[in-house]
Amino acid sequence: MAAPRFSPVSPVESVRYYESPQFVPSGWSPGRPGEIEGRQPAGERLGYQGPDQGYIITLAKRAESRVRVTPGEHVEDALRGCSLIALRRASLFGRAPSVHDLNLALSLWGFLSDNPPADLVAVRKELFSGVGNAVHHYKEGRAIADLVPESTLRLSPETVATQFATSWRALTGYAQ
Repeated sequence: MAAPRFSPVSPVESVRYYESPQFVPSGWSPGRPGEIEGRQPAGERLGYQGPDQGYIITLAKRAESRVRVTPGEHVEDALRGCSLIALRRASLFGRAPSVHDLNLALSLWGFLSDNPPADLVAVRKELFSGVGNAVHHYKEGRAIADLVPESTLRLSPETVATQFATSWRALTGYAQ
């Protein structure tokens, strides 16, 4: 690494390079009570764990003006349901949520479209109704996040945005 001219280094001193330490500590393992050994538990209503998940609140506030809802729908319901999908997508990749995760979820359910399919709107009115209230509709929000197949979450937001109008049932996992 280069050093500034004012640093006191002798011109005859040999060049420094990385050397391994003499002692290498053993790897960490969980040893305290309450630590999870192995994988994070998975199951109904447990969610999807990932780093810095609170950032989705900031992303949702920024996206609020872009969300398009029909009469009978609420922006808060759309944002919370899609935020849960975005958190699940981010956790698949082991990272914090990004705007692309939220855009994928909003596009998937047609909340960024001016003219979403009528049958999609009817389904999302039923699924997303009241989900904005996390206290009373936690289970419904988790169901929305669990509904979307992992294969859809691994797609790019652009792919989902172009395919949702014709194949939204396969993309969302909604079959009825």
